[in-house]
Amino acid sequence: MTESVQFHDRLLSLGLARVSEAAALASADLIGRGDEKAADQAAVGAMRAQLDMLDIGGVVVIGEGERDEAPMLFIGEEVGTGQGPQVDIALDPLEGTTLTAKDMPNALTVIAMGPRGSMLHAPDVYMDKLAVGPGYPEGVVSLDMAPADRVISLAEAKGCAPKDITVCILERPRHQDMIADVRSTGAAIRLITDGDVAGIMHCAEAQVTGIDMYMGAGGAPEGVLAAAALKCMGGQMWGRLTFRNEDEIARARRAGIDDLDRVYRRDDMVRSDMIFAATGVTDGSLLQGIKREPGWLTAETILMRSKTGSVRRMTYRTPDKSL
Repeated sequence: MTESVQFHDRLLSLGLARVSEAAALASADLIGRGDEKAADQAAVGAMRAQLDMLDIGGVVVIGEGERDEAPMLFIGEEVGTGQGPQVDIALDPLEGTTLTAKDMPNALTVIAMGPRGSMLHAPDVYMDKLAVGPGYPEGVVSLDMAPADRVISLAEAKGCAPKDITVCILERPRHQDMIADVRSTGAAIRLITDGDVAGIMHCAEAQVTGIDMYMGAGGAPEGVLAAAALKCMGGQMWGRLTFRNEDEIARARRAGIDDLDRVYRRDDMVRSDMIFAATGVTDGSLLQGIKREPGWLTAETILMRSKTGSVRRMTYRTPDKSL
């Protein structure tokens, strides 16, 4: 089946939204309960079951880990009925397990789909990431710039002072020097404790979120998911793998990575048209979390297709089966 047939199929897009919704709703009872593992397991099980209802020949390329690390949704696992288009799938059934367990903002379920062979098979290592929203010149910032220089360059392109730029950074000890360098420009920093896919997505809707740029090191698989989102929303992204030891280098080699120093642009990480869906688990800047009312659960989902540029925000209301 051709790419154009795959990505003009509106039913397939809506099916992906249902997959995302199912994972979010499954984790609803575990919001704020302090059990990260249980919340993740609930989301994984629901997402796996819903994926198997789709008429696709799907392969998980970004998932819960390698085959020996995850009971389901592992890298290389086949999902779907086996009928229909052959597709790659990148997913995070619960992006922000800690956020969910602590009932903190911006926990999401995330899934992206593209034609077979369209996604970077990112190993489970760190990736230095840099992202900005749409409307800027190509290469307005780069990974080779110092953090302060990125702020200054982006401010010039935006036509504002550096103090009017807001940068999103994952709050980790490894980012202390980066945070200090950014603050030396007078720019504001929004620190997040988890969930860098959402952090990068925020750049694409700066007028809503107030975030102009994302930078910092996080998981490489999440980098591919974020690139898929920006492919649909607009914006630029760059990523470069980083390695802490020889085991991680070997893992990258097994994933087919030959150039260990390569800078991957957004379109290097996702090389074709994408369908992307995310559902809010806890309230966030982009999506509302799961809402409860007597007898009902409500979820908000964003569904995007890069080929058409369409962005749908949908509210799904379903009976609360936990009652």
